[in-house]
Amino acid sequence: MAALSGIKRRIRSVTSTKQITKAMQLVAASKLRRAQESATGPQDYTEAAKEILSQLSSGVEAQRNTLFQVRAVERVLTIIVGGDRGMAGAYNSNITKAFIKHASRVKATHQVIVIGRRAASYSAHLSGITELAAYEMDINEPDIGLAKPILDEVVELFRDGKIDSVNLVYTHFVSTIKQETVVEQLLPVRPSSGSLATISELEPSSEELLDYVVMRVLEAQLLQAILESRASEQAARMVAMLNATDNATEIISDLTLEFNNARQGAITQELAEISGGAEAINA
Repeated sequence: MAALSGIKRRIRSVTSTKQITKAMQLVAASKLRRAQESATGPQDYTEAAKEILSQLSSGVEAQRNTLFQVRAVERVLTIIVGGDRGMAGAYNSNITKAFIKHASRVKATHQVIVIGRRAASYSAHLSGITELAAYEMDINEPDIGLAKPILDEVVELFRDGKIDSVNLVYTHFVSTIKQETVVEQLLPVRPSSGSLATISELEPSSEELLDYVVMRVLEAQLLQAILESRASEQAARMVAMLNATDNATEIISDLTLEFNNARQGAITQELAEISGGAEAINA
């Protein structure tokens, strides 16, 4: 009977865990829908801004612009976009692995700006890496609260010559079941090499327009990375909780079968003992 009580306790424990993972799966699915809509919304704007930048970058103004200047890479700043919470499978660890792999290829002094509490906890344990700032991922207005202040800081550092390159590590949202960790160069700006028609008349001047477009493209690129990372995190968490719920269901099924077998064995043993006692009395 003690074995049966132990199996019952395990079934109740796994059932409780299954209810939690199922609830987390539903919450992640609800958040994923909103995050996916936010991530796909600005894509057309980003592509249009990049097209204008490609047309402007062929002029002499781009050669004089500080944000286009390519230098010897001695100091690298990387913006790492992770998540605030765990229970999302390998989502956060994949971002850290991508950054470590990138940092090992570039022989330079590395500094990081981290978005997401979980990513910040990982970066704090990396030796030889200086953390300049850390931000939370889940805020209501990621464009104003995250993208703009981070971009202003890194642009100022790059223009002052305190860093030579700025990279972006985030998770690109492909679909609900597929997300890809991406490492992109943010600064110096690398315009598209596509052959587009040259703009002959500009208002205001091409130099003023170039400064404005560059900042808008960088801001859109950073914001897009944040929005796609949010969607990727919710998708990874939903899938992880779905797998956990399915595993809990299988464990409950196995434990129920084990419980029934143990109970049947106990009943059979009791019947054998009763039959043996009756035969002993009649003998």
